[in-house]
Amino acid sequence: MDQHAQSTLFARLHQKNNPLVLYNIWDAASAKVVESSGAQALATGSWSVAGAQGYADGELLPLPFLLQIVQRIVASVSIPLSVDFEGGYAVSADEVADNVAQLIVAGAVGINFEDQIVGNSGLHSIGDQTKRIAAIRLNAAEDSELDFFINARTDVFLKERDSTKHASHVPEAIERGQAYAEAGASGFFVPGLNDLTLLAEVCNSVDLPVNAMASNAGPSLADLGSAGVARISHGPGPFRTACADLADRHREAMV
Repeated sequence: MDQHAQSTLFARLHQKNNPLVLYNIWDAASAKVVESSGAQALATGSWSVAGAQGYADGELLPLPFLLQIVQRIVASVSIPLSVDFEGGYAVSADEVADNVAQLIVAGAVGINFEDQIVGNSGLHSIGDQTKRIAAIRLNAAEDSELDFFINARTDVFLKERDSTKHASHVPEAIERGQAYAEAGASGFFVPGLNDLTLLAEVCNSVDLPVNAMASNAGPSLADLGSAGVARISHGPGPFRTACADLADRHREAMV
């Protein structure tokens, strides 16, 4: 399947109430394992990709190194790949679009693109973030003629660790989701939001497939689907589980 067909398939896999489940991978080996276990598509997690190479998260993994990893994953599997591209490795809209164009050349059919200011505690303004999304859509995605999937992530809930206050942040999240949709986003990611009632409110208010993050303490996959979620990510969980299993097996081998 060529990249154009993969991009079309990836977009179609996002269905409200019937979510695409992505068990996030970090290199070619993990990608092949997840593909062989029946995955329809793949997605990286930035924390995992960086950690697998000895880097901390936050765009500290050099962009050329990330592009090389993406190329190796794409060469090793036959299903669509979305890449967690954090803040796009730049601030200006034009630079972000140029970087995404390189990612498309490497073979990706989608990205996660977050609105937090990488290396800072705040978020990009809605106006600035919509300009960045619009530049990706116009200057990178449309130039490639791909149905490129821009999964616009808002960090409003991750920035508020007290989940009892999440309801007060829903209006801002919805405002951002609606603005991102108008700017050309393909999906809306709300990591950190686990309340099913609030998730349903977001799903019903934003005209994009909504992406939620799975967690051990959070709702079941079935409940997330019933709330209207169209995509479920596992983030760094799979990498952490694999590392914990490796440590356990090492300890067993030493007995």
